[in-house]
Amino acid sequence: MRNRFYCKRPGALTGFSLIELLVVLTIIALLGAVVGPQVMKHLGSAKVDTTRLQIEDLGAALDLYYLDNGRYPETDEGLDALVEPPAGADRWDGPYLKKRTLPRDGWGNAFHYVSPGRNSAYDLYSYGADNAAGGEGENEDVVSWE
Repeated sequence: MRNRFYCKRPGALTGFSLIELLVVLTIIALLGAVVGPQVMKHLGSAKVDTTRLQIEDLGAALDLYYLDNGRYPETDEGLDALVEPPAGADRWDGPYLKKRTLPRDGWGNAFHYVSPGRNSAYDLYSYGADNAAGGEGENEDVVSWE
C-alpha cells in the first residue's frame, strides 16, 4: 500500500520540520505584539465607560430615593441607603437597586459619595484606575456632575 504523502523512505512518518514550526510561532508572536496593545487600550476605555454608566444608574436610584424621602441620603448614610433603609427614613420604599448589593467601579473600587455635594445636590465619583484624585487616561476621575 502506498502512502498518500510523499516520503523518501517507504513507511516513514511525515510532519512539520523545526524551521516550519519556528516560522509559524514567529508569525503568531508578531500578531500578538501588534494586536495585544490595541486590545488592552480598548479594555481600559471599556472600564471608564462602564463606570460612567454605573454612575448614571446610581444617580437614577438616588433620584428615586429623593422622590420617596424628600432628600438625598446624607454622606454618613452613604449609598447603602439605596439597599437598606437608614435610621429615620420612614418613607423608604426600596431597595432602589435591582440587586441588593452596591456596584463597584470598573476597577473594583467603591464609589465615593458626598451629600450635599460641592458641585450639585450630591457628588458621586470614582477616582479611576489608580483610586487617587486627578490623573489622565484610565487614572482620570469619573464624576457625576460633568
